Amino acid sequence: MKKMTLVIVLLTLCSTLFASEDETTLVFMRSSVVGAAIKATIYEITEDETIFIGIMKNKTKINYVTSAGKHTFMVVSEAADFMEADLAAGKTYYAMVTPRTGAWKARFSLIPVRNGGATEFSTDSKKFEKWKSKTKLVTTDDSARAWYEAHKDSVLEKQTKYWQKWQQKSAAELSERTLHITDGT
Repeated sequence: MKKMTLVIVLLTLCSTLFASEDETTLVFMRSSVVGAAIKATIYEITEDETIFIGIMKNKTKINYVTSAGKHTFMVVSEAADFMEADLAAGKTYYAMVTPRTGAWKARFSLIPVRNGGATEFSTDSKKFEKWKSKTKLVTTDDSARAWYEAHKDSVLEKQTKYWQKWQQKSAAELSERTLHITDGT
């Protein structure tokens, strides 16, 4: 087990160290007692496709390497929710996968972690270092990809339904739920 952990750590370091100049890393973290038994799945939404990133349990994190620029991300469980991002090359960004009350089980939102500031989700928060150190890095394996293929239609239905609600948000609400270029570390 220790060897597997070491391999995962080395792969993560290599992917970060050897990323091309136009890439950036977004770390999705999940740490909450509420909804702890419910899994959430993470995606990147592009004009052409929905890219499956991974499955998150409580106290886990996923490092996602992507291109710099504007992106849309989605979290799905009972429902879908979204987060916008404007990412700079060579930076690392953080987002929290947070639970909220659902009809039958927990729903989740993606909350940007601000680079500095007095908000709960900030790199200056006392909880930030704990989130980083106490969440276990997970990677997307064949069983996770098989799960996505088996549930793809349901995911896409939720994406369509909840995207309409997302688009009705005000400019202020969208800004609050956007990772800004200045949030990178």
